[in-house]
Amino acid sequence: MRVQLLQDLQDFFRKKAEIETEYSRNLEKLAERFMAKTRSTKDHQQYKKDQNLLSPVNCWYLLLNQVRRESKDHATLSDIYLNNVIMRFMQISEDSTRMFKKSKEIAFQLHEDLMKVLNELYTVMKTYHMYHAESISAESKLKEAEKQEEKQIGRSGDPVFHIRLEERHQRRSSVKKIEKMKEKRQAKYSENKLKSIKARNEYLLTLEATNASVFKYYIHDLSDLIDCCDLGYHASLNRALRTYLSAEYNLETSRHEGLDIIENAVDNLEPRSDKQRFMEMYPAAFCPPMKFEFQSHMGDEVCQVSAQQPVQAELMLRYQQLQSRLATLKIENEEVKKTTEATLQTIQDMVTIEDYDVSECFQHSRSTESVKSTVSETYLSKPSIAKRRANQQETEQFYFMKLREYLEGSNLITKLQAKHDLLQRTLGEGHRAEYMTTRSRITCKSLGAGKPERAIPFQGWLARP
Repeated sequence: MRVQLLQDLQDFFRKKAEIETEYSRNLEKLAERFMAKTRSTKDHQQYKKDQNLLSPVNCWYLLLNQVRRESKDHATLSDIYLNNVIMRFMQISEDSTRMFKKSKEIAFQLHEDLMKVLNELYTVMKTYHMYHAESISAESKLKEAEKQEEKQIGRSGDPVFHIRLEERHQRRSSVKKIEKMKEKRQAKYSENKLKSIKARNEYLLTLEATNASVFKYYIHDLSDLIDCCDLGYHASLNRALRTYLSAEYNLETSRHEGLDIIENAVDNLEPRSDKQRFMEMYPAAFCPPMKFEFQSHMGDEVCQVSAQQPVQAELMLRYQQLQSRLATLKIENEEVKKTTEATLQTIQDMVTIEDYDVSECFQHSRSTESVKSTVSETYLSKPSIAKRRANQQETEQFYFMKLREYLEGSNLITKLQAKHDLLQRTLGEGHRAEYMTTRSRITCKSLGAGKPERAIPFQGWLARP
């Protein structure tokens, strides 16, 4: 749609330039026709010497000069359309295509990251199901071994005076084998039970992180990607249309009323409102889906992270590691964010320079050639435009690199923060009392504060990181 709009604008101004050129030629022919009739007259010779003429004749020459002046003005207008305005639209189209491709690359990366998150969720869910099934199987085998042991013990209680020595040894050996088998199955059951608990915890943590990642993608990342696609588009279109406005206003002030309507539309070029309308037009593409729910397996009624004694210490250590990692990542990502914002401001400064005033092109003391020279020396000067566009593209490349780094960092923070918050709610303040006391002492000592540092509470599903 954007490329088609820019193409239509180019075709429109190209046709308008042809009309202005044709009009300029007709005016020149009109002036030349009557000038030819006066060149041999005394009045013309007197006009060339000192312009000391009768007022009616002077008015006649001034009228012809005005026609030639208008002819030059319309030729200048045609030249501005062909070599300035149309060139701007071509550059906007090129820039928009480039921005779209770069944004699309980031979008593909985000899609791949989402698929990795979803695949990870599927993998840990299958692992949890597998370990839970193995735990159930190990429990069944253990019960079977216990039954065999009870049965064997019952046999051992029978009178043994009539049993041969060889059979006694066999029975004793059988009892020992059953006891060993029971011990192995008991160990296997304990091992599988612990694996099942850990797998379920990992599944719940990954589930929370996945939901947070999907929510962030639909609420924040898509909006940021649209901003990338719009980067410089509205500002560049503003500049191109203001070039047209400047030319028209200097050509004919009597058309101000009609041009004010166009200027009002140009003034209303605003990427935020366009983005909002665009997103409202396609709610299905930009509204986040429902949260993933925990899928229990074979009657497992536990649907939250387990902080029981076998894994409590491990969860506490993991919570501390997450808290430390998050603190580091947030500092690093904040620095990347500041760099990204500064680079974005630089790009915006590049695309919002006020270079659309062409009033100098309508100084009638200059010839048409000098007007064209002025146009080429300002905006379309090859060294100037090559340097500016090279700087712009280099800055854009750096911006997208930093934006990619920021989005990847914020995605990682979102996942880790989700796990951190879930562990925080699971462990509770009581389980973290000793850790928080130690941390508060360290914080107070390092900051010189009188109160310990407080943990930031979880703000819920709609909290923006």
